[in-house]
Amino acid sequence: MKSTALSQKHIDLGAKMVPFAGYNMPVQYEGVNIEHETVRNGVGVFDVSHMGEFILKGPNALDLIQKVSSNDASKLFPGRAQYSCLPNDIGGIVDDLLIYMIKEHEYLLVVNASNIEKDWNWISSHNSKGVEMLNVSDDWSLLAVQGPNAIKVLQKLTDVDLSDIKYYHFNKGFFAGVDDVIVSATGYTGSGGFELYVPNSVVKKVWDSLFEAGKPYDIKPIGLAARDTLRLEMGFCLYGNDINDMTSPLEAGLGWITKFSKDFINSDELKNQKEAGVSKKLIGFEMIDRGIPRNGYQINNADGMAIGHVTSGTMGPSVKKAIGLGYVNIEYVSENQDIFLEIRNKQVAAKVVKFPFYKA
Repeated sequence: MKSTALSQKHIDLGAKMVPFAGYNMPVQYEGVNIEHETVRNGVGVFDVSHMGEFILKGPNALDLIQKVSSNDASKLFPGRAQYSCLPNDIGGIVDDLLIYMIKEHEYLLVVNASNIEKDWNWISSHNSKGVEMLNVSDDWSLLAVQGPNAIKVLQKLTDVDLSDIKYYHFNKGFFAGVDDVIVSATGYTGSGGFELYVPNSVVKKVWDSLFEAGKPYDIKPIGLAARDTLRLEMGFCLYGNDINDMTSPLEAGLGWITKFSKDFINSDELKNQKEAGVSKKLIGFEMIDRGIPRNGYQINNADGMAIGHVTSGTMGPSVKKAIGLGYVNIEYVSENQDIFLEIRNKQVAAKVVKFPFYKA
């Protein structure tokens, strides 16, 4: 099992460590609810260095990205990022990812930890024009500094005016005395903040600088359990749960990153699906009766007939409700639609609600 460059830091801080995507990762420190509220109301730091990073270089790099991804990467410019996905050739999704344009003919792709090898092989198999591909996943660390006070902490460590970096934009330069750090206005929490891409060799220095600068704001380390509750309250998809090799981006509500103004893998079939209409869709729901939704639970209609299944669920610490995501037949996607989860052979009432569950 792999460790991140900061694993010993987490152990010293008393984190509960668990295996995740082949890495020894901190799942929680003080507890998921405390950590969740720290991010919603203050500032917290996640070590998400298990994520994968690929660099694509050369005059044909954009062509390759356009072929394998659903969003329109021609809209990018240096300092701009976009959310996208890699469609497969059977109607599903290889992975979802972030694409950064570093400079002309150079891009950074950030992929899910559990899919690093799979994504690398998929993109490589379509690299017919000699694009230079570098897998730098083992050389870089990724820190997510999230929450309303994140900007106050980070601003102490850079001369760049962070308030000028708009959402899904980034700056590459000097940070906390370290060069070549990418400071990106992105995140997976819905509470604002930035993500820092840092060479492994200097990440301990950056971590220590963050916690020193964050002392007046009661900065805390945050584990993966709270990352999941935070993203779920926003209705953000998690690969392996809410999207996978068999779910189409249109079914998953990712039509906004599926651009038919260009050709990409399986675009013709997805275009046909859009025109015909999907037969199922990813919805958000909140429980009416007592019960916590879990991945795999069957969703039924009022007559007890199966209409779908739960993909993610939790008790939302900020919304103070049991919430979940799941796929249901298209007839049942309307807001306030009554649905029923089958929990231990009982029909437990819930209703369809709009994303996000949490509104700041």
